[in-house]
Amino acid sequence: MQDLAEGVARFQRDVYPAQAAHFQHLATTHRPSTLFISCSDARVIPELITQSEPGELFVIRTAGNLVPAYTPNADGIAASIEYAVAVLGVSDIVVCGHSACGAMTALADDHDLAALPAVAHWLRHAEASRARTACAEPVEDKVSVLVRNNVIAQLANLATHPSVARALAAETLTLRGWVYDIPTGAVDQLDPATGCSAALAA
Repeated sequence: MQDLAEGVARFQRDVYPAQAAHFQHLATTHRPSTLFISCSDARVIPELITQSEPGELFVIRTAGNLVPAYTPNADGIAASIEYAVAVLGVSDIVVCGHSACGAMTALADDHDLAALPAVAHWLRHAEASRARTACAEPVEDKVSVLVRNNVIAQLANLATHPSVARALAAETLTLRGWVYDIPTGAVDQLDPATGCSAALAA
C-alpha cells in the first residue's frame, strides 16, 4: 500500500501539473474511440501497450479476456459494452489476449479447479475456444493455440450483443483481435475468419 501511496504522490507532483489542462478538459468530455477488452492479468496494461493518453480507451478487464455471449440478464460486462457502443460511440473494439495467460493455461492443462468454483464457473465462457480449429501456422504450444482461439471466440460472443450487432450492421464499428506477447512486447492481429496472425503494423 505504501508503494501505491507514493505513486499517487508522484502523480500529483510530477505528472498532473504537466497535463492539468488535459485533465480539466476530460472532466467534462468523455469520447474514447476504442473499447479495449483485455485480461485482468497485472502484466497486461492496455494504456501502456498502446501508448494511449487518458480518455482514449474505454477498458474492460476480465479473467481470460472473456466476454460472455449476450443474455437478457445483463451484467456489468454487458452494460459496459452497451454503454461504450451505444452512448460513447466507439468505432473499434479490441479483444486482446496474451502469452502465458493463467486462465487459458488452466483450460489447456485441465487444472483441477474444485477449490476455485467461481473461476471454474467463469471459464465456461471459454469452452467454445477449445473447440475451434487452430490456424495452420506453427505455434509454440497448446496454450498459445488456445489464447488465439479464445480471442476469436470472444469476438464471436461480442457480436451477439445487440448494440454491437447494430453497429456492425451500420458499418460504424470494427472488431479486432490482438495477442500480446509479454516477453517480447510483440502484438499480433488475428484474422477472425481463420485465426491466423500477422504482426500489428501502424
